[in-house]
Amino acid sequence: MAETLPLVLIPGMMCDARLFGPQIAALSGTVPILLASIVAHDTVEALAADILAWAPARFALAGLSMGGIVAMEVVRQAPERVAALALLDTNPLAEVEAVKAGREPQIERVMSGGLGAVMIEQMIPRYLAPRAHRPDIEGLCRDMAHSLGAEVFVRQSRALQQRPDQQETLRTYAGPSLVLCGRDDALCPVARHELMAELLPRATLWIVEGAGHLPTLECPGETTGALKQWYKAV
Repeated sequence: MAETLPLVLIPGMMCDARLFGPQIAALSGTVPILLASIVAHDTVEALAADILAWAPARFALAGLSMGGIVAMEVVRQAPERVAALALLDTNPLAEVEAVKAGREPQIERVMSGGLGAVMIEQMIPRYLAPRAHRPDIEGLCRDMAHSLGAEVFVRQSRALQQRPDQQETLRTYAGPSLVLCGRDDALCPVARHELMAELLPRATLWIVEGAGHLPTLECPGETTGALKQWYKAV
């Protein structure tokens, strides 16, 4: 590897750096890691522009779920700055009308003080692989959401509702790419990742068995290993 590039990590909706806790612990001794925040705006375009405003001139970029959606927009805005791209459990497509509409009752409930209920009843149950009993991960997801709060939930929901389709962005991105997801991801299924791997000219597709939407926490060893292999290819 000719240069030691910083690795920018973008967490998912209502998550913070703890989403990547195992990867940060494993990689931080050898890889310069920077954590992005996606809480300040209600459009994907503005969130990506914020990252580009402080990120190094060139960097490797990895995002999970909403973090991957923002990562694709970073690539759309400045592909020459992204040396390598890792997309984890995410979606390159614009949000369909039914899902857009479904966010409105969630937003109303959260604005009325129901963030905890929305997370426990509607969000977190879809994060993990079926039949997985992981109270540690569920508790962490609740803690991350409460630390961010209702206003962030609303802004992030609005950003996801209006996100652009990024298929052309992926088609034209020339850097080494990792497309990784849990086999049992109910939110961003394997087929979406197969599509992204087909679109990206230099993609490696990696399916994590026994994981759902959060393989960084459900199967941290395998996920870290995949990220290490991808990063070494830069």
